[in-house]
Amino acid sequence: MSISIDCGICIRQYTSSCEDCVVTFIASRQPDEAVVIDVVEFAALRRLQLAGMVPQLRHSTKAG
Repeated sequence: MSISIDCGICIRQYTSSCEDCVVTFIASRQPDEAVVIDVVEFAALRRLQLAGMVPQLRHSTKAG
């Protein structure tokens, strides 16, 4: 199982939240390029975030 984090569908894209999102922090990616991580990687990132070692994931999609 994997999780796709696509900045193109995030409601916080182009806001100040982008600057402090874990996707921006970990990925040297092109703008509008999705980041795909598996569930184990997501759990590891969550533990690092809870320990204050990386910023939190701020990705949110529109409802509906």
